[in-house]
Amino acid sequence: MTSLKCIIVDDEPLALNLLQDYIHQTPFLKLVARCSSGVEALDVFNNEHVDLAFIDIQMPHLNGLELSRIIGNCFVIFTTAFEQYALEGFKVNAIDYLLKPFSYAEFLTAANKAQRQAELVNASHSLGNSTLTPKSLVIKSDYKQQIINTSEIVYIEGIGDYIKIHLETGISVQTLMTLKNIEEELPKNQFIRVHRSFIVNIQKVKTIERQRIVFDRVRIPVSDFYKQAFFRALGIK
Repeated sequence: MTSLKCIIVDDEPLALNLLQDYIHQTPFLKLVARCSSGVEALDVFNNEHVDLAFIDIQMPHLNGLELSRIIGNCFVIFTTAFEQYALEGFKVNAIDYLLKPFSYAEFLTAANKAQRQAELVNASHSLGNSTLTPKSLVIKSDYKQQIINTSEIVYIEGIGDYIKIHLETGISVQTLMTLKNIEEELPKNQFIRVHRSFIVNIQKVKTIERQRIVFDRVRIPVSDFYKQAFFRALGIK
């Protein structure tokens, strides 16, 4: 299991104490610093390696969104009492967004997302591929904006002018968009078109049977047109 060095940035002492307690309860997290301002956090980032930052958004002098744009290569989970910042937070590729007050279960779910992303990045580096980075999509569905992390997508199905995004949780999200448009937003080294109606997450492919990708009870056809590129992406000759 990948261990993550963490920093907490929040101008509220109670929030700092709660997050510190949650981190200490989580075996794969190690707290390296707690900071009461974004300016103080910058000094830590300049002198310490940090994998994951829990950052409050509304802070004086340097807010959480501004800080996240400065720190560069670090996973970010925003913690805030203001729901209206959610979409803005995901525009800077935050791993997750915790709305105060949040429980340890909610905290752990977000931390697990970061841990999975770190494992994906480490795996890509071991294969000599440093281009795999976490990415979130903002999808409009049922008059709501849904935040979807690409690492949680199993496959995407095209249905006329709509697409249906199938997640590893078993939930699917439908939106008015074409496969071509969504394909342009997806990480190229993580997703591949296998059929005129299907895009799959290469990292979720475990079984191929009679030129069909098996996802539990679902069988996705691999068309002849896309077959060569698909098998090449899997390293199969």
